[in-house]
Amino acid sequence: MKLVFLDRKSIGSDIDLLKFSTFGEVINYDFTYPNEVKDRVKDADIIVVNKTLINEETIGEAKNLKLVCVTATGTNNLDKEYLDKRGIAWRNVAGYSTDSVAQHTFALLFYLYEHLPYYDRYVSSKGYMGDKLFTHFERQFHEISGKTWGIIGMGAIGQKVAQLAEAFGCKAQYYSTSGKNHNKLYKEVGFDELLKTSDIVSIHAPLDENTQGLMNKEAFSKMKESAVLINVGRGPIIVEEDLVWAIQNNQIAGAGLDVLTEEPMSKDCPLTELLEDDHVFITPHIAWASVEARVRLMDIIYSQIEEFLNS
Repeated sequence: MKLVFLDRKSIGSDIDLLKFSTFGEVINYDFTYPNEVKDRVKDADIIVVNKTLINEETIGEAKNLKLVCVTATGTNNLDKEYLDKRGIAWRNVAGYSTDSVAQHTFALLFYLYEHLPYYDRYVSSKGYMGDKLFTHFERQFHEISGKTWGIIGMGAIGQKVAQLAEAFGCKAQYYSTSGKNHNKLYKEVGFDELLKTSDIVSIHAPLDENTQGLMNKEAFSKMKESAVLINVGRGPIIVEEDLVWAIQNNQIAGAGLDVLTEEPMSKDCPLTELLEDDHVFITPHIAWASVEARVRLMDIIYSQIEEFLNS
């Protein structure tokens, strides 16, 4: 049995994968470009991927291939029709990063909401050392208690964020992008109402025909000027050019993003205009990646392979 990890680096070198050797020979590649896949999987029985494209062109010559495991929830990189035609099974992983993503949602919010970059610079530049007053509140900030938190996408992560938001004293409401997820614990509203009434809007939805470009200039125009937007869903849910417009025209107060339309960030990304702007905070798609979440992820992958081989 030969198991090949095509983008080992996406899991993190700090996560021990030694136990996978119990299945047989394990080959690790940190990164794999599309033109390298064919040669690297030609004699593999199982391949583990994250974003690597799996289709006839890349695995057409992999005659021994029986299982493809995706170390993520999204499976847009799989040609499922081709896999089914070949009788090749596939597995993805859900629910492993709920706590991690919810936690990062609040990290993004508080960084922006309390103007932490400004206060960090104030102290690190030794401005506090020469001040006459014990405190310094040049930048006003507000409590989130009593504010309305609007959630776009009421899956497991959205529900966790709603729970935490209410623990902070927020009033949680949500908009179901699919129209299928309903939760009686929280107020369900239409998209326009959510935009108009929310002080904080966080995105936890998948990328599909309902969400592509959902947050555009029209949507930003309906938000409160004091509102903060958080996106830990998928980058293309936001029209990045329109977000630049919204920030530069003070249409919203700030945006915290962990996902972009193109990842890694492109030099042509419209958001490069805002890299020095305190109203925007961008992290490199790390919300899912706490140590605990990555360990859970690989434990699930291991169990899936074990179950498949024993079935």
